[in-house]
Amino acid sequence: MTGKIISPIFGSMIAEKKLTTKGRKSISAKNFALPGRRYPIHDIAHARNALSRVAQHGTSSEKATVRRKVHAKYPSIGD
Repeated sequence: MTGKIISPIFGSMIAEKKLTTKGRKSISAKNFALPGRRYPIHDIAHARNALSRVAQHGTSSEKATVRRKVHAKYPSIGD
């Protein structure tokens, strides 16, 4: 399912792509921030989402790991 959302960062319309089960299974294990295929970071949108979700639900250790992996893969995402 594809929809349009307003990007709070860029203030423009961007396409939002839903990650299906089949699509999630096709993502390499190295493109997840945590073991157990948790927090996909295969593209910049999912990396930003991983940061948001871990901030809400993760332990301090998980937060640090997700931040480190996202920033290593996408240096353009601010601290």
